Amino acid sequence: MFRGNHPTRVDEKGRLKVPAEFKRRVDELYGPQFFITSKDGKRAELYPMKEWERIEDALAKAPSSGAKKKFLDVTNYYGQVVEMDAQGRLLIPQLLREDATLAGDVAVLGMQTYLVVANDAKHRAQLAENPLTDADIDALGVVGI
Repeated sequence: MFRGNHPTRVDEKGRLKVPAEFKRRVDELYGPQFFITSKDGKRAELYPMKEWERIEDALAKAPSSGAKKKFLDVTNYYGQVVEMDAQGRLLIPQLLREDATLAGDVAVLGMQTYLVVANDAKHRAQLAENPLTDADIDALGVVGI
């Protein structure tokens, strides 16, 4: 399971060095291939290929709909299969880097089965503008949070 925030940088060539805490998990469970995409163009979502294939399997079973087409349109528009290099780096697709402003300092957030890469300054501002509330926690319906 991926958890926490491990800040790092996207270099001038658009490569993200996967933080050591996350790379260990990738090496143990997944291997080097990822599908990197976005659902909104504001942040990158890095799915180990095994996790993305689970999403594809679920989508294949879902009935055709406008929502399914929109999901596929946006995730394929931003998406690319990427292989982690020997130094543990992933190349973020250029279009996604530009739209999400992924250069320099970024937050790499664990989202259980995938990673999110967000512009650190923009992510901090978004957290301040839209804080987690008691109502949000109640809406989860999970005991003990």
